[in-house]
Amino acid sequence: MKAALITDKETISFLEFEDPEPKSDEVVVEITLCGICGTDIHGYKTPGPMRPSICGHEWTGIVSKTGSEVNRINEGDRVVVAVPPSCGSCDSCRAGQMEKCMTVLEATVAAGRFDTPHGGFAPRIAVNHWRTILANSRLSEIQAAQIEPTTICFHAVRSTPPRLGDVVVVQGAGPIGLTTLQWARVAGAGTLISVEPDSNRRDVAANLGADYTVEAGDPAQNLVNELTSGLGADVVYECAGVAPALQSAVDLARRGGKVSLIGLAASDAITKPGEWLRKEISVFASLGYTHEEFEMSMSYVADGKVDLDAIHTGSIPLTEIQQAFSELSSGTSGQLKVLVDPR
Repeated sequence: MKAALITDKETISFLEFEDPEPKSDEVVVEITLCGICGTDIHGYKTPGPMRPSICGHEWTGIVSKTGSEVNRINEGDRVVVAVPPSCGSCDSCRAGQMEKCMTVLEATVAAGRFDTPHGGFAPRIAVNHWRTILANSRLSEIQAAQIEPTTICFHAVRSTPPRLGDVVVVQGAGPIGLTTLQWARVAGAGTLISVEPDSNRRDVAANLGADYTVEAGDPAQNLVNELTSGLGADVVYECAGVAPALQSAVDLARRGGKVSLIGLAASDAITKPGEWLRKEISVFASLGYTHEEFEMSMSYVADGKVDLDAIHTGSIPLTEIQQAFSELSSGTSGQLKVLVDPR
């Protein structure tokens, strides 16, 4: 069996692996679709290999084998990649911070007992059974393949919720920004502003509920000032994942406003601490999700509250993954969410 891995900068290699057999606490999943994530693109553009277990971490599929100790998942079940419930015994759980469970974090980053020799850019994968959750039966394959990144955005908005009627800015209109935009609308935002340099992505944002779309920089600052009488936005979700966007998020927020960091910048950011102090900005960061949030986000998507079909712009066979990564990393691609079909 061959799996695609990022082995160096702008290099994807097909490496040979034995067909997986589950350990006692594992399941083998036949991959149906696996999404190409912004993290994958960062890894592709960075010198050196990407961690194998992270390369292709947005997948859905059908369980084909189960280990002897597994009784919560059965052969034939359709699953999505997820995380376990809080363990109840780690330091965070014992301190009453169940949502910060270290076991959940370990599964989020596919480390320790949740590590795998490759990711979902493969025909099948053996994983600890707690890295899977039953897919909502009302989801299409395309929707199920996008539940992992969708739940990241759900977790971020749930952690930094707008109040009813708030002015909300979402920086970036890639898959993460477009999903965050929709969750903010579901959460009760009053005015939604999408900040995005690409005109085509701004159009998608408008179709998904943005009241205003605008280019980054002075145009965004001027629009926010106009709409808020100079006060600034109540909440700014930073989904662009570029270093300068951190300070621009603070610039767009009002005094006493909130900034939520979701996008992962690949380099250090230059900030203006005096501006953060003057505005008394509350900064939140979101990494991952909880087990329960997978169930919740799947239900919202199944109910039609969040549109993932509009974000999916194409599916490719595994053999075309190098070309897809090259296009997506160019900065000029018209694609949003590309799914890889290893079948």
